Amino acid sequence: MNIRSMTGYARVRRSLPVGELTLSIKTVNHRALDLHFHMSSFFDPIEGAMRNAARAAVSRGHIDIRCSLMREASEQALQVNRKLLGAYLELFASVEKEFSEVGKPNLNEALRLPGMLVESREDEIAEDLQQAIVETLDEALAELNIQREREGKALAQQMVEYNASIRVRAGEVRALRGEILPLLKQRIETKIADLLGGQAIDPSRLAQEAAFLADRGDVEEEVTRLLTHCAHLDTLLTKGGDAGKKIDFLLQEMNRETNTILSKSNNAGELGLKITEIGLAIKTDVERIREQSLNLE
Repeated sequence: MNIRSMTGYARVRRSLPVGELTLSIKTVNHRALDLHFHMSSFFDPIEGAMRNAARAAVSRGHIDIRCSLMREASEQALQVNRKLLGAYLELFASVEKEFSEVGKPNLNEALRLPGMLVESREDEIAEDLQQAIVETLDEALAELNIQREREGKALAQQMVEYNASIRVRAGEVRALRGEILPLLKQRIETKIADLLGGQAIDPSRLAQEAAFLADRGDVEEEVTRLLTHCAHLDTLLTKGGDAGKKIDFLLQEMNRETNTILSKSNNAGELGLKITEIGLAIKTDVERIREQSLNLE
């Protein structure tokens, strides 16, 4: 399955023996699968099957499904609510008997009473109608996913480009790191010597301590992890599937590594300022990817 956007729209119309069925689906971003049906009680018997079909086709997002059936004139069968009409006539006769000369019951007026005319619902749960509705929904879902995959492909391509930029900048940080380490070690040796105030100390011990402190300011481990995350991100974006949540977690890790790189570059002078500038650019690209990932299923 290709990577998909959570945003999409599809509409399908289908002519059935009982009339024209119209089914539309609109999806937007949501952290989980959130299904909403907008249709009359006529479709209640089939809603469960429709939910199952939607869950099989979409795994995440806010989904609005609208379904309506415009019946043919010959199929719009109306029936009289005989029980209600009988009660009406019985009440009329009772009032006439008691008060006399109130006239005769008017059928036209009786039929205007709320609930007197009801639509025939004999075909609501007919098996062929249910199957036709589910098939129409499947067709709309397929059309929806084609559109979502098209948009998802475009989003993924843009994210891959941002990720490539991060990889290039991580390489720049690694190159600067080779210049910073000797400078950082020298500064630490000088600072230790100043603190000792001329007291004798084993030069090898001094070099060892300086190397230890310089290593704590080394960003190689963070750069390596950042590049590993970049490779993982490319894999997620190219293999497809439900990648949105995985990408979100991965971006948090990339942001964490970048923050550590920025904190370690504070005491590296001019070269540190360069790393800070690069690190901020990396964070900008990570945020751009995150914004796009919010649209992915």
